[in-house]
Amino acid sequence: MKFEYTGRHIDVTAALKTHVEEHFSRINHLFDGKPAKAHVIIEVERGRHRSEIIVKWRNDILTANSSVNDMYQSLSQTVDKIEKQALKLKNKVIDKSHRAKKVSAVTPPADDVAPAPASPRIISARRYAVKPLTGEEAAMQLDVEENQFLVFRNAENERISVIYKRKDGNYGLIQP
Repeated sequence: MKFEYTGRHIDVTAALKTHVEEHFSRINHLFDGKPAKAHVIIEVERGRHRSEIIVKWRNDILTANSSVNDMYQSLSQTVDKIEKQALKLKNKVIDKSHRAKKVSAVTPPADDVAPAPASPRIISARRYAVKPLTGEEAAMQLDVEENQFLVFRNAENERISVIYKRKDGNYGLIQP
């Protein structure tokens, strides 16, 4: 980082330069990439020590100033303000370089999207009493009804069973 100093009604001493450069050394990582130029203006007016720092980095200009009774405190406060601005600017540059896409750009246009077919629904059937039947009786009752299956209580073992019509014309029996 290049520094340029201007003093108004005060001589810019080596101690003041060292103080500014030490503070900038701890935030120098924010100004990586293109070199930055800092113009430090210090002045004394009616007992008030005023400092102003103008940093030119990339295509941006960061400015900060403060006025306190002590020149070292004034410089420290001004560098802290520059640090906040530089951090905000760097985060903005990082976000821009990541190029986050807007939601409207990610979703395809409505013309190309076909409506999704409706998923099959579960429709509750009527309730009926499960009667004790044998397998043969259940097959005869299934022939009479239009349903493809019949739930019944097996008369031989008292368990719930299901009989259904198979595609080959025979009957299937499910016994849990």
